[in-house]
Amino acid sequence: MISGTKRMLIDRRSFIKAAGVPFLAALAPRSLYALERADAVFASAFRARDGSYGIATVSERGEIIDRVVLPARAHGMATSRATGTTVAFARRPGTFFMAFDPAQHREPIVMHTPENRHFYGHGQFSPDGAILYASENDFDGNRGVIGLYDAKNGFTRIGEYDAHGVGTHDMTVSDDGRLIVIANGGIETHPDFGRTKLNIDSMEPSLVLLDAATGQLIQKHTMPDRLRQLSTRHVDLGDDGRIWFACQYEGPRNDLPPLVGHFAKGEDVAFVDLPEETTVRLANYVGAIAVNRREGLVGLTSPNGNAAVTLDAKTGRVVSEVSVREAAGVAPAARGIAVSSYDGFFEALRSDVAWDQHIVRISS
Repeated sequence: MISGTKRMLIDRRSFIKAAGVPFLAALAPRSLYALERADAVFASAFRARDGSYGIATVSERGEIIDRVVLPARAHGMATSRATGTTVAFARRPGTFFMAFDPAQHREPIVMHTPENRHFYGHGQFSPDGAILYASENDFDGNRGVIGLYDAKNGFTRIGEYDAHGVGTHDMTVSDDGRLIVIANGGIETHPDFGRTKLNIDSMEPSLVLLDAATGQLIQKHTMPDRLRQLSTRHVDLGDDGRIWFACQYEGPRNDLPPLVGHFAKGEDVAFVDLPEETTVRLANYVGAIAVNRREGLVGLTSPNGNAAVTLDAKTGRVVSEVSVREAAGVAPAARGIAVSSYDGFFEALRSDVAWDQHIVRISS
């Protein structure tokens, strides 16, 4: 662990109570013990040794509590603080998401995009859990959209908003539910070409705020010309509504662009001036970002740089840097920042699975 939460969370005791006797009785003694002593419970997608994919609930010590099978590889996740439902989104250019109850009271629901859309691997619930927002690619129109799904009615797709950008990747929703925050990576892709990036020389990355009720554009920040190949990829929120974002650079490898920044509604973007050695260590690629609001920390991971970095959210000062081989996910932990790796580590414990890029904290 690198030494609050993203949102108000179901506490661990409530999670155990909600799970009920059948779920707890089905757990192996080792998993039950891990759940009972956990300070927090997380979920992450994984790849098993046999090549299959799933989602696991896991303690902050890295002990796997339970697993749910997925039809294919997932990327990011969303969890509803109101209902406890968690959703795993397919990795680009996948077309499914699976909604499930970590306590397994209900059968998982698998939904698909319309034929001319695919997911970008991210989404978020409205604060009341009624709507699921998902980042999608309108690949024939070469534009990003935010799909709207009715979480109270079987996750029926009920509409979409223009994301006002290309390569719409991560997104989140403000605590009051009024704003949708979007990281448009600026990279054109099309499923006919797999994961190939089609416009590296003409990228248009941006950060966008939408009115969640209407989809109206409220604010848009584009990158300056010198940073047009700086793909804005992931976002998280601070307690004060400040939006933190992390980037992946598609330009020359010897460049050292800023990779992390923040802004608030009505403000310009401000980049964090990291020490040169830290920027070098991040290898022009921040794969995940998470804010621990209670402790005022921002966690970053770089699988390319095999590194995890923690910043002070008020000053941007580097609090710690540690080597983590194939560092993947980050999430606010009971203390500090929890980190996973493609190499199978979740904190200090190595499992028999390869964790995917993102972690979501589902209880505290």
